[in-house]
Amino acid sequence: RDKRAENLYILPASQTRDKDALTQEGVERVLEELKQTFDYIVCDSPAGIEKGAHLAMYFADAAVVVTNPEVSSVRDSDRMLGLLASKSRVAEQGGQLKEHLLLTRYNPERVEKGEMLSVSDVEEILSIPLLGVIPESEAVLKASNQGIPVIMDDKSDAGLAYSDAVDRLLGKDVPHRFLEAQKKGLLKRLFGGR
Repeated sequence: RDKRAENLYILPASQTRDKDALTQEGVERVLEELKQTFDYIVCDSPAGIEKGAHLAMYFADAAVVVTNPEVSSVRDSDRMLGLLASKSRVAEQGGQLKEHLLLTRYNPERVEKGEMLSVSDVEEILSIPLLGVIPESEAVLKASNQGIPVIMDDKSDAGLAYSDAVDRLLGKDVPHRFLEAQKKGLLKRLFGGR
């Protein structure tokens, strides 16, 4: 059980064992046992072709596809969506997985300069509903270095954006924030403030 969140439990996977040691039956057994106790089971896996990622994807009821507004990241996410549409148990049974887009490290100023893809560009390429946009933030690095999830920093834009995304995933109607560049005030423009 996580010490900071009463209802959060974490089951870390081994990073040293061979991922080929996982079997579909073994993963299914663990997930079925966890379903007896937990309302939600979140399997975090890399976008990739390794067996562990495929097994996490296979048993999914829904997928949150996390991507950055960069062409290579969006391309990888598109590949994962193709796998989700064809290789998940839901797809094998003729259904369609619920898919959600979480766009991270978003910087509207860089979008305006043409240095990264816009939200609408990513939505157009991936064609899945937008769950949330997480702004590029030093708070994420700080939280990571401190071992504290940034969502617990309710003063940071990134923490608030993650909280909004969770609310949307749970069915709440929450407007999107942090999509547009902040307009600099007169003093900031005069003195070059950020």
